[in-house]
Amino acid sequence: MQLVFDGHNDVLLRLWRNAKSGSDPVAEFMQGTYEGHIDAPRAKAGGLAGGICAIYIPSGDLILQEPDASGHYVTPLAAPLERQPSLDIALEKAAIALRLDQAGGWKLCRSTADIRKAMEDGVFAAVLHMEGCEAIAADLDALDVFYAAGLRSLGPVWSRHNIFGHGVPFAYPMSPDTAPGLTDAGFELVKRCNQLGILVDLAHITEKGFWDVAKTTDQPLIASHSNVHALTPVARNLTDKQMDAIKESKGLVGLNYAVTMLRPDARDDANTPLSLMVQHIDYMVERMGIDCVALGSDFDGATIPAEIRDAKGNNNLVAALKSAGYADQDLAKICRENWLRVLAQAWHEPA
Repeated sequence: MQLVFDGHNDVLLRLWRNAKSGSDPVAEFMQGTYEGHIDAPRAKAGGLAGGICAIYIPSGDLILQEPDASGHYVTPLAAPLERQPSLDIALEKAAIALRLDQAGGWKLCRSTADIRKAMEDGVFAAVLHMEGCEAIAADLDALDVFYAAGLRSLGPVWSRHNIFGHGVPFAYPMSPDTAPGLTDAGFELVKRCNQLGILVDLAHITEKGFWDVAKTTDQPLIASHSNVHALTPVARNLTDKQMDAIKESKGLVGLNYAVTMLRPDARDDANTPLSLMVQHIDYMVERMGIDCVALGSDFDGATIPAEIRDAKGNNNLVAALKSAGYADQDLAKICRENWLRVLAQAWHEPA
């Protein structure tokens, strides 16, 4: 069984929501649950050794649109969020991450050495990420505080606009070139991330924003949970030109397990075969090379194929890739080594 370090999950969202109803998020993760996709027992059973765990502020007004007779849909962007309530929620989620670390439920990792040690010890290796920076003001003071608390990755935007830039809608078929890119504050955010050693994630940003980051950052270009636009033309997926730039920067794309980003018809249907996941991986490997392809499940944030179901079934995808001809050394790169390489570079670790 290949150990997997996964590029994106929303387990903190699920734990936070359940905590609001009175449950203990530490116990839920450590002891296991039947809800959602990730907890410690299911992760261990499925070889999910760690991942990038998102602080995401939910949008209450976002309702995914049903496809029309042609199968097309456009979900309007969620409204921008106010800063103070977003900061409150972000701090609550960061507190859950820290309490899990203190309780031994997972290891909050600040270096690739931390990740490898946690994997060796059989402890879930968690990297703290911010998905959309509504909790941070233009002065970036809060960014330094979150960094001190363990934040090592962020996406300037989710699929909504904020003071740093513009996000793409959930829409099919649609180009990712839907709105402007980074604002002046967004350029400063990217520069500060480069200084601190925080990975900049391009998973939800517009195409113009992608190119704005590309001309500003000193990091490899990363799209943590995105797929191939040529196969599934949703606005969230990457064009060939974007993948070419990721290859040139020696970055990576993490395969998103969300069925709406895998299926040619972009429907929200869990009866989606693993062969479509392999097809997206094959395309990315052919376009960018084996060193630029990884996994970014979106566990606890999307409908995923029924053949995987949750973290316990994660190695079913690995088995499908092996059956498709991927050698063990290539699987090791896709499953964890490519992520560890780009994280080491973004975090200013010595070569």
